[in-house]
Amino acid sequence: MARRRRKQKLPQTPVEATIESLSQDGKGVTHIDEKAVFIDGALPGEKVRFIYTSKRRSHDEGTVHEVLEASNERVEPKCPHFGICGGCNLQHLDADAQIKHKQQSMLDALKHIGHVTPAEVFEPMTGDKWGYRRKARLGVRHVRKKGRVLVGFREKQGGFLADMQHCEVLHPSIGEKIEDFQTLIFDMDAKEQLPQIEVAVGDNATALIIRHLEPLSDSDNEKWINFAKAHDYQLYYQPKGPNTVHLVYPETAELFYEHTDFDTKVLFGPQDFFQVNSSINRQMVPRAVELLQLTGSEHVLDLFCGLGNFTLPIARKAAQVTGVEGDDIMVARARQTALANNIANTEYYSCNLMGDMKGEPWLKRKYDCILLDPPRSGAKEVIEHFGKLGAKRIVYVSCHPGTLARDADALVNTHGYKLLGAGIMDMFPHTAHVESIAVFEK
Repeated sequence: MARRRRKQKLPQTPVEATIESLSQDGKGVTHIDEKAVFIDGALPGEKVRFIYTSKRRSHDEGTVHEVLEASNERVEPKCPHFGICGGCNLQHLDADAQIKHKQQSMLDALKHIGHVTPAEVFEPMTGDKWGYRRKARLGVRHVRKKGRVLVGFREKQGGFLADMQHCEVLHPSIGEKIEDFQTLIFDMDAKEQLPQIEVAVGDNATALIIRHLEPLSDSDNEKWINFAKAHDYQLYYQPKGPNTVHLVYPETAELFYEHTDFDTKVLFGPQDFFQVNSSINRQMVPRAVELLQLTGSEHVLDLFCGLGNFTLPIARKAAQVTGVEGDDIMVARARQTALANNIANTEYYSCNLMGDMKGEPWLKRKYDCILLDPPRSGAKEVIEHFGKLGAKRIVYVSCHPGTLARDADALVNTHGYKLLGAGIMDMFPHTAHVESIAVFEK
């Protein structure tokens, strides 16, 4: 039987340190006795006192207790819940400095992991810095000791919900209504049986998915419907698993966002994945289409196509677009959306792009261009097939600099492409999340 590791006792006395750099996840980095320490709330160049929160073999972690000498880039966080709430972790860093850090994170990853350097570094893409987040899952908990219901994100440390009254990064239709949700749920019979609320904000409406562990009483149901009417929400209930989500109010509902530059309307459901920052998405898609350098005669492969966020705009500029996505529901929605936009030059395949792709009909063709927008794990498996696809130009939209760098290594040093350019897109301001776009050419 394995021996249980004894929990290490942490020093309680604050330790003084000078911060050397910022880690990819937004923590200050220092070294004590030649061991790396990652300190939450610290910025490069600062002298701080910190308290250890964990000790490991490879590194230690801590949190700022006192800032002795502040960085010129330190600013007062806009949100009073910052530092406790885990929704964002860089509000104390000037917005321009956040961009520089993210750009450098991408470039460092390309250099040290991918062994490549872009011929051009694109100007960072920026947009709304507050009220930008259009999709979120909010926890709900009735705290008897406080005599209140909490609604919001979890705290940075531990599994408790942050005690918050509003959220500066959530879309105002939700972020400014946190207290209204708390008041409503506290007055419900089922306030102990509502673990979460999922929100999705389109150009036309805001949808709520209410997860409830027990059937709602007639009184609670009426409260939610009246609340939805008062705030112009689309209301869904989820009594069990994801497949049980169903519309409650109004009788019919539609969510969409538009790409006005391409005369397209993308339909989506409240559970679907879509880009949370619409101001960035409306810049990102035209930029990706521009980088593909389409003339109207090309056959384009769109990998990890989702709802058709890129597929539909590309179809307006290309001869044919083939979209491939691993989620059957998303593929069906993409087909439906193409028809709704009177777009006839797209086709879609459902395929696990991280599994065995042998025999896939779309892999037996040639393409002029490829666009890919993979998850954080990247596109390693499908890139192994790129050598036979014949694409002269590839646009890669990434949500993780490490996997972008790894895949860039394969594209450049195995498949013979050149990295023409790369740059970051500030999809998640005030967080350490790095979204980027890169273009490769053979």
